[in-house]
Amino acid sequence: MSKIADDGPRWTFLTNHARVLLAIARNPQVRVRDIAAAIGITERAAQGIVTDLKEAGYLDPVRVGRRNHYTIDARQTFRHPTEAQMPVQALIDMFTHRDLSEADIEPRPARDDDVAGSRPVGDDAGRTSSGERAVASR
Repeated sequence: MSKIADDGPRWTFLTNHARVLLAIARNPQVRVRDIAAAIGITERAAQGIVTDLKEAGYLDPVRVGRRNHYTIDARQTFRHPTEAQMPVQALIDMFTHRDLSEADIEPRPARDDDVAGSRPVGDDAGRTSSGERAVASR
């Protein structure tokens, strides 16, 4: 087996658009410069993505002093037809939730009433191990 050079991943599950949206969800007053540095892209690329997200209705930047304060319309849905019914709030919640413990992330053993060990999707989805509803901080 040949060793692959450690130049980083050749592909990832999230696009830079998703990463910019998540950076803004974590800090609505973040500077484009800081977004670019955090996700490893140029300021120009980050600004282009912010413009894309604004033009598509995902972001509403408001100038306050020398900075933009962003509001995200998390009711907007994903753009690809296979996910078009899913609001981006699901992505934001998944990646901005700060109170997940290791037990909440690791797969749990299947119970007799589980279907092939699946996680709950209805009223129990997004609940912590204590039974409380998981809420993303914004």
